[in-house]
Amino acid sequence: KKMGPLLLLIICQCAINSVKTHSVSNPNIILLMADDLGIGDLGCYGNKTLRTPNIDRLAEEGVTLTQHIAAAPLCTPSRAAFLTGRYPIRSGMAAFSRVGVFLFSASSGGLPSEEITFSKLLKQKGYATALIGKWHLGMNCESSNDFCHHPLSHGFDYFYGLTVTNFRDCKPGQGSVFLKGVQKALVIPIQIAGITLVSLMIVQYIGLLHVPFQAFGYCLVIITISLVGLIFFFYHFRHLNCFLMRNHQIIQQPLSYDNLTQRLTKEAIQFIGRNTDTPFLLVLSYLHVHTALYASDNFRGKSKHGLYGDAVEEMDWSVGQVLDVLEKHNLSDKTLVYFTSDQGAHVEEISSAGEVHGGYNGIYKGGKSTNWEGGIRVPGLLRWPGVIHAGTYIDEPTSNMDIFPTVVKLAEAQLPSDRIIDGHDLLPLLQGKVTQSKHEFLFHYCNAYLNAVRWHPGNSESVWKVFFFTPNFSPEDSNGCYDSHVCFCHGGFITQHDPPLLFDLSRDPEEKVPLTPETESRFYEILRVIHQAVDNHTRSLQAVPNQLSWNNLLWKPWLQLCCSSLFQSCYCDYDSGGSPLEVHSG
Repeated sequence: KKMGPLLLLIICQCAINSVKTHSVSNPNIILLMADDLGIGDLGCYGNKTLRTPNIDRLAEEGVTLTQHIAAAPLCTPSRAAFLTGRYPIRSGMAAFSRVGVFLFSASSGGLPSEEITFSKLLKQKGYATALIGKWHLGMNCESSNDFCHHPLSHGFDYFYGLTVTNFRDCKPGQGSVFLKGVQKALVIPIQIAGITLVSLMIVQYIGLLHVPFQAFGYCLVIITISLVGLIFFFYHFRHLNCFLMRNHQIIQQPLSYDNLTQRLTKEAIQFIGRNTDTPFLLVLSYLHVHTALYASDNFRGKSKHGLYGDAVEEMDWSVGQVLDVLEKHNLSDKTLVYFTSDQGAHVEEISSAGEVHGGYNGIYKGGKSTNWEGGIRVPGLLRWPGVIHAGTYIDEPTSNMDIFPTVVKLAEAQLPSDRIIDGHDLLPLLQGKVTQSKHEFLFHYCNAYLNAVRWHPGNSESVWKVFFFTPNFSPEDSNGCYDSHVCFCHGGFITQHDPPLLFDLSRDPEEKVPLTPETESRFYEILRVIHQAVDNHTRSLQAVPNQLSWNNLLWKPWLQLCCSSLFQSCYCDYDSGGSPLEVHSG
């Protein structure tokens, strides 16, 4: 009889331990990624005028990372690093050319099938997996239906979204991201062709050289066909590249922006509802706030920051809907929720009417396409009630590559042993079991070029950052490359620095005043350590096919998907979106 209470106590303690063990393994995972959102756009990072109560709620109920770094300052390489936990240079997802992202749905480049994504590993462990929203990591390789780079080939059971991205060209009346570049690119070839033709005609006329009439004809035909092809492609760009897919099927071509965020949100909520009894991975990759900006009627004109602010507040509403459905199904305590942006705000985005369409990077310099802090320091919010302490701030360097090992370990899957994983498990840091990040060094690439390095010594508060080159802002006294719309990574677009520029981000987070041997006694010692780290990192790289080569970037007609036919302008609409969710804009 005396053993009864003791036995009961032991059984209860085992049950409690079992609950605790279960609570930190095989949780549901929801990864929310904004597009081009500035760290200064959110209330939890200091914004006083944009209303983001639901995203701020994640901060209040979880951890705020204040030095969370995107692995690249552009969409395609950053998202590749996020999914694989590896620097994009390792997977060939970093460009040596000027163009650092995929521009066309019928390009042959993309995330290689050899790469292991966290979605692949979680699917193998029995997780239901879905990607809703933007992909931007390629689709086909050799035919229009091989889907070698498609989300379903990278571990997702379900896909609803865009395979490329949300361009200005996708929304009538919003201008074009290509027109200016195409005009510049065509000027010299047209001038050369014109001068060549005129010169041949003059030489023919004065009798210095006999040029067959057929040669003139061939030249004119080639030039005409080339111009007609270009005009046709860009005239039909919206239909060819801006479409909505469900799994492998196009369901809306071209994309309609009507209630688009509501449709994405509804898909996310339905996916959660279908998987209340099984662990799931949901990546909700918003089109907000990449241009073309859009907002539904319930949010348009409601913010203090024009259409950009309306889009931010609509995205915040969507986050709230996801959190609410977790509560409805009693899943909040069983779900890790993460919110971030793929890179910093695109500060050069200004509409043709002069309205600011880019976000706010707070005190940080530069923006998207640069490795100044404004381009790579992004929101990092994680909530998991009962496992992660609420209202915590962590100022250690972390990376969006860290999500890979974090969720893989939580799912009790094995990390790949045949390749380098550059991310580190965040859970010990999030739970306070350790106080220092495992990222002693972080390498910041501008496309495929090593641009900067961050060093956080274990015995110091300092966070040193060196730049080997910096972009040439235009105009010079501005905060971006307004003349070219984005900054580029080589040639006349940059200034090389020897010795490199050195900053201590712990004292100068705005990167205003480079240190010198006179102002920093350890100047050369710091550079020596960083150069050694660069040597070690460079030796770890292996040659891989470049997925962003010109050959892989260019539009290939035989890879083009069309839900009807080219003669019908590739038009269809099988996505009614159903009844819209009830919306309260605040």
